Parts: sequence; structure tokens; C-alpha cells
Amino acid sequence: MNRFLGKYAPYFYAVLRIVTGLMFALHGSQKLFGFPPSSRPAMPLNALMTFGGIIEFVGGLMIAFGLLAGFAAFIASGMMAVAYFMAHAPSGFLPIVNGGELAVLYCFLFLYIAARGSGVWSIDSLIGRTRAEPVADS
Repeated sequence: MNRFLGKYAPYFYAVLRIVTGLMFALHGSQKLFGFPPSSRPAMPLNALMTFGGIIEFVGGLMIAFGLLAGFAAFIASGMMAVAYFMAHAPSGFLPIVNGGELAVLYCFLFLYIAARGSGVWSIDSLIGRTRAEPVADS
């Protein structure tokens, strides 16, 4: 069966990877540099929050640029699972109840990116570390 827009799937995946990585890097940027400013009060930086901010910032940029994106996404996925169970689950297990929807979505999205790899429009495909996915004929 022919998929609607299926021949563009590698490019939609690249956009998904880039946007997700940049959004994740912004979370780290807020923790580490206070930029962009948030309307919520800043959490005090302790060792765990600093380490999380580094993973978010560096890992997010690696995912966005497609530099070892699979490895970076696997680490980011684990971090988001830990964040969910440490920060959200004590307030109730369901993400809709405890405010952990974003952590769960990032966790599974990063798990998908870890499985799929960098794909097209990535540094890995430019330097030949991974092959870019061919556009499927419709």
C-alpha cells in the first residue's frame, strides 16, 4: 500500500530529530546558562541538575546535528526515564496526573532516535559514518 508522503519519510524524520534535539538543548541551556529566560523560577543547580543540564545541552546538539545521534539519544532517553521516576512518579504514577508527560514523550522519542540513528541531513551521513536513507519510490 502506498503511504501518503511516504517518499519524504527520511526528511520528516530529519526534521523531527533536529527540532527535538534543539528543544532538548534549550532545556540544558536554561539550566546551565539561564538562557533563554524562563517564566518559572530557576531550580538551584546541584551536581545532579548540572550533570542533567550538560546531557541536555550537549546531547541535544549532538542529536540535532546528527553527530552520533543514536548514542546521544540513548543516553538522553535514559536520563528522561530517571527524571520521570525521580521527579514526577512520586506525585502519582500517571504522567497526566504528575506533570511528567514531557519527560515520557522525550524518553520514548529519544529511544526511537537511538534505534533509527542519525539519518539524512546529519554530520554522520556527511562524513560517511552512516549511510543516508534513500528516498523510497512511490
